[in-house]
Amino acid sequence: MPASVTLQTVHPRILAAVRREVAAPSDVASAWGPAIGKVWEFIRSQPGLRTDGHNIFIYHNPKQPGEPLVCDFGVEVTRTFATVGEVYATQTPEGEAAVAVHRGPYNRLNEAYNAIDQWLRANGRESAGDVWEIYGDPTPDPADTETTVVHLLQ
Repeated sequence: MPASVTLQTVHPRILAAVRREVAAPSDVASAWGPAIGKVWEFIRSQPGLRTDGHNIFIYHNPKQPGEPLVCDFGVEVTRTFATVGEVYATQTPEGEAAVAVHRGPYNRLNEAYNAIDQWLRANGRESAGDVWEIYGDPTPDPADTETTVVHLLQ
């Protein structure tokens, strides 16, 4: 079933994150694991920093063709903190956004992106350049996995 898209006002979520630049979106697959591993190692050393937050990956789309995609691979936390090594405090953007909830395996996450792209065209809206994915709790059956895609609007 295709993801439905809703217009929402989104508020910042505080993250512990590691930033990476990748040459192309296809390179995210090899970059996120080591980066999020560093975040989780840091969080485990900071009691009370995380309660029930989710993994959130923010993609800052390039302003010019050929520039790298800047990615913040993060975990939602309860408060800001001083930078330690590569792990720093950041937050998701705020404002009006097109939001789609994808239910299913990660290899079909493009369905949510396609639904948002169609919604943008149909509603005459434009991207502000930032997109993020909020990963739900893992489930035994990939068909039940939930990932929310948030596309900030101009």
